[in-house]
Amino acid sequence: MTVLLPSGETVPALGMGTWMMAEDPARRAAEVDALRTGLDLGLSLIDTAEMYGSGASETLVGEAVAGRRDEVFLVSKVLPSNASAKGTVRACEASLRRLGTDRLDLYLLHWRGSVPLAQTLDGFSALLDAGKIRHWGVSNLDLGDMRELTALPGFCQTNQILYNLSRRGPEHDLLPWHASTGIPIMAYSPVEQGRLLDSPALAAVARRHDATPAQVALAWVLRLPQVCAIPKAGSAAHVRENARALELRLTPEDIADLDRAFPPPAGPSPLAML
Repeated sequence: MTVLLPSGETVPALGMGTWMMAEDPARRAAEVDALRTGLDLGLSLIDTAEMYGSGASETLVGEAVAGRRDEVFLVSKVLPSNASAKGTVRACEASLRRLGTDRLDLYLLHWRGSVPLAQTLDGFSALLDAGKIRHWGVSNLDLGDMRELTALPGFCQTNQILYNLSRRGPEHDLLPWHASTGIPIMAYSPVEQGRLLDSPALAAVARRHDATPAQVALAWVLRLPQVCAIPKAGSAAHVRENARALELRLTPEDIADLDRAFPPPAGPSPLAML
């Protein structure tokens, strides 16, 4: 399964997130192994950020992809406090050093702060010209922000947002707008950091498919063609479990049962963030 970017390039529909990785030295070897296992399974989209562990996550990712950089679609993010034109360039260069690479495949504004979007885009443009990033996008931008962004010069490739069964607010207006523009969504925390896994409805659907609740939650996010997901998995076994979600096809009955347990939004709501 792949998702089409506005550039015409495709990325895996299921990737790997790294939020809260590299925080415990005792887990480092297992986390590196998890990322390498994901690459072996074709989960070649890896998402990180300068904020994660104050750069430690990027260093971990760099270790995991060493010698395999060309297999990876590598994503990182700039903090809004660093997102001026010059600050974006400096932040990216620091991320590249930690990652041990000469370019990012996708560089995102982590969320909107006080810096005007036009200044951040100036930084992205300079990085594109220098070959230090291949594409740019954003994260945690709601519909009004996206409309403002796309009125500016440049080509946004994705909007990374919180989207899962318990966070369906974007379905009211943001997801339809994205579908109409061809800018895909990248869903973070697609199992709500594990909090969804105790749901009886998810368990019931999982039993029908001889699957796990996590696989059902991921398959639900991936049911939409313009949505990719980046769950975090800190072990090789967890990565293998996530990868099997790609084989799961939910039925109309499954979708109806999940809609009853997790109703879609009745109206607009502010974009949630974690």
